[in-house]
Amino acid sequence: MKLSYVRELDEYPTGGRRMRILTMAVLAVLIGSYEGQIAPVVPLLLKDLHMSLATYGTVSALATVAGALASVLGGRLTDNLGRVRLLIPLMLLTTVCCLAMTAVHSPTQLMLARIALSVIDGMAMAGTAPLVRDFSPRMGRAQAFGFWTWGPVGANFLAAAVASATLPLFHDSWRSQFVIMAALSLVVSLVIAFNIADLSPQLRARIQQTERQAFTPDGPGTAPRARDLLTHRTIWAHVVGIGLWLILYLTLSLYGPTMLAHSFGLGAANASGIMSVFWVLNLLTVVVSGRISDRLQLRKPICVAGTAAAVAITGYLVMLMGRQDISQLHLMLTGALLGGALGVAYGPWMANFSEDAEDIDPRLQGSAWGLFGFVSKGAAVLALFAVPRVVESSSWHTWMIIAMCCMVLFIPAVLLFHGPWRRTGTEAMPVLAPTVGRGAAD
Repeated sequence: MKLSYVRELDEYPTGGRRMRILTMAVLAVLIGSYEGQIAPVVPLLLKDLHMSLATYGTVSALATVAGALASVLGGRLTDNLGRVRLLIPLMLLTTVCCLAMTAVHSPTQLMLARIALSVIDGMAMAGTAPLVRDFSPRMGRAQAFGFWTWGPVGANFLAAAVASATLPLFHDSWRSQFVIMAALSLVVSLVIAFNIADLSPQLRARIQQTERQAFTPDGPGTAPRARDLLTHRTIWAHVVGIGLWLILYLTLSLYGPTMLAHSFGLGAANASGIMSVFWVLNLLTVVVSGRISDRLQLRKPICVAGTAAAVAITGYLVMLMGRQDISQLHLMLTGALLGGALGVAYGPWMANFSEDAEDIDPRLQGSAWGLFGFVSKGAAVLALFAVPRVVESSSWHTWMIIAMCCMVLFIPAVLLFHGPWRRTGTEAMPVLAPTVGRGAAD
């Protein structure tokens, strides 16, 4: 039975129509990430629920574990059922979960509410990256994934901005933020439902080089099996490599202002200001490097270059730690360069991962990105548990060295990725054959 909100396309969309659907996918990940943002109201939440920071950390970790498992399940379901068929109802359910947060009155209730949201949100968001793949040909995929990353990062800004503007209006009631979140999520979910579409299974099985040039790889006529991905060492290299890479990224995301405040004696506002510059340049370079990667049709060299630069800048930051004579401008410039370097590497990596999974079986994009969701959330759990303990027993200096070493280990993993290291005439614009059906004429 076909549901009314599910619009399956039998011809690959081009021009403005394709861009509109891509925009809806990016908007979905922005709202999904915004619904999970609780940081702006944590101080109010701790006070009202009489909860310690350690208890809150445990609640967050358990919710993240649940979300990690849900990402794997959601990725598989999105391959079997379709992206939109799963995405829209789950987005509406997350709105209900946001409203349920207003009924929380104890740490146990908070844990149950956050786990429920993480499970539903993890399953819903597992379809957004496959949607980006479906509607971004390889000649524009790294840039498209660069915009996809704006969702998680943009959610930080959105949550902080909304809280800053509205908390005084509601007498600092943390519950007000979840009412606003639910209302905004409901409106945006309806907008997405009326504007998004899905590719038919036949189109999802194709590989698009450009909007008008595509081919269907030869393969068995059997149903796609997620375990087929795990028989390829390339996928293992991607999964293990990005898991190590994310340790530093998540450290800065979860603890950046705290690390700066403790290491350089900064106030909370100044530390947050330095991190804001980090994120701004990160948002810029992830799109710019993606565009360059698409034009050259090179993923691995740009990914390695950005990672190597990030390692070098992190090493420099470690050398500065503990010194109280470092100016805020100096730290701001160092943080901006680090954020920019990480952005350079991330967009091309996402495109590389998508293409390598696509080469195994284009029908398994949901399963591949569900696996990525599991790894990224697993790395977040590790950071939530490990960082405070290492810092408490040693120092931020020690942890940043550990995170830097993890990122160094990502570089040899790239050697197992597929794709060229240098541009040649045939690699920049491959000639694909055979060209299938209407895919050449769309």
